[in-house]
Amino acid sequence: MTVRVRFAPSPTGFLHIGSVRTALYNWLFARHNKGRFILRIEDTDEVRSTDESLNAILEGMRWLGLEWDEGPEIGGDYGPYFQMQRLDIYTKYAEQLIKEDKAYCCYCTPEELATRREEAVKQKRPPKYDGRCRKLTEDKKKEYEKQGRKHVVRFKMPASGKTKINDLVRGAIEFDNAVLDDFVLLKSNGTPIYNFANVIDDSLMQISHIIRGDDHISNTPRQIVLYEALGFKLPEFAHVPMIHGADGGRLSKRHGATAVSQYHEEGYLPESLRNYLALLGWSTSDSQQIFSLEEMIEKFSLDGCGKSAAVFDAQKLVWMNGEYIRKIDIDRLVELSVPYLEKAGLLKRPIRYESLKKIIALEQEKMKLISDVPKLVDFFLLDDVEFDEKAVNKVLKKDHVLNVLEVMKERLTDLNDKDFKAEQLEKLTRDTAEELNLKAGQVFHPIRVSVSGRTTGPGLFEMMEVLGKEKVLVRIERTLREKVNL
Repeated sequence: MTVRVRFAPSPTGFLHIGSVRTALYNWLFARHNKGRFILRIEDTDEVRSTDESLNAILEGMRWLGLEWDEGPEIGGDYGPYFQMQRLDIYTKYAEQLIKEDKAYCCYCTPEELATRREEAVKQKRPPKYDGRCRKLTEDKKKEYEKQGRKHVVRFKMPASGKTKINDLVRGAIEFDNAVLDDFVLLKSNGTPIYNFANVIDDSLMQISHIIRGDDHISNTPRQIVLYEALGFKLPEFAHVPMIHGADGGRLSKRHGATAVSQYHEEGYLPESLRNYLALLGWSTSDSQQIFSLEEMIEKFSLDGCGKSAAVFDAQKLVWMNGEYIRKIDIDRLVELSVPYLEKAGLLKRPIRYESLKKIIALEQEKMKLISDVPKLVDFFLLDDVEFDEKAVNKVLKKDHVLNVLEVMKERLTDLNDKDFKAEQLEKLTRDTAEELNLKAGQVFHPIRVSVSGRTTGPGLFEMMEVLGKEKVLVRIERTLREKVNL
């Protein structure tokens, strides 16, 4: 059997992080099994579906590297891949079910249905449809149509028996058919309901495995009876755990960003987000945390999926992103950093690529997000530094500082340009500290604050080398001039 799986989002909003996790599992399952990954767009909500949302889905999937084998912009042998382009297909199968007495037209108005639900609740009965249109005569149908009533198409749910699911993640699950009502297949405007469209599309597109969140378990018995009624082969079902926030609630905006595009904007790498999402509900026997894409494809299996809800830990994602940033090629890091530097106004003046590369390389070990880059390297790119108040009070206001800076200014001025390298700068500074009978830190710290405005940053001497002799001296001179006012 050829493995064929699908991801079927609705273009009614941003691409949600939980949806992407489901897409990722389908993609990994397909790649692991040398199968096909299909992207299908469920755009039957015409009011809320937008091109903007569709583009966000496509861009988000591509950013994460989840390329599809069939679907929008690619095509395939089982299209169309937009549900609104498949309405005639749904109509055809609805008419078939009506003809076979497995479905019927229901003329009940929304107001009538609401009233009956309220009555059922008051009487402590299940508020399900009572099936009164199941046996309408032709005369009654004509009467309703003369009244201008529109009809929906409902499926005749079996009144007894059980529907069983052998779920690949959760095991055997049973549903009593009696608790399920005659659900709608087609709305009065001819558009299909989720369960109907999915069964037809999944069957005609020869989907072998349906991997989705466990919030869809309640849909599965309705879909199974539809498969059977239509004579379609059943796919395998796998319901993976939902993603919750730290408070146990379903992941939402109160827990942080939920849109994939926002993680992109905030400076996460696609490979780190992909790695982290894979671990939300799946694990290996050795609890491996960091995976190359090849390892993830090789090791992924539904056997590794748990049953309990996964908890989204924003801090762990930040940590993982930092791990990935430290591993990426410096040229790629520069490329990714440039938009953030431009937005911060730090590239208004031309700068040599090699110089920018050296600046960013110095801070690569400290980065957790690409969006951290401007605040980490701004002092390299600005004409003047802004002194951190705590750094001034902690370092520059010490009595020995004025003399240290005067001496270092003279010695750095005398240093040949070709010797303005980290190794020579460190020797010169340590020798100066020894001659002044000071600890190394008593010399190092005033220089660092003078040239960067802060007490933290990359290695002092590597930083000085990248800044260059002229800029270092200008900043020390400025500190000397302004020290009295600091």
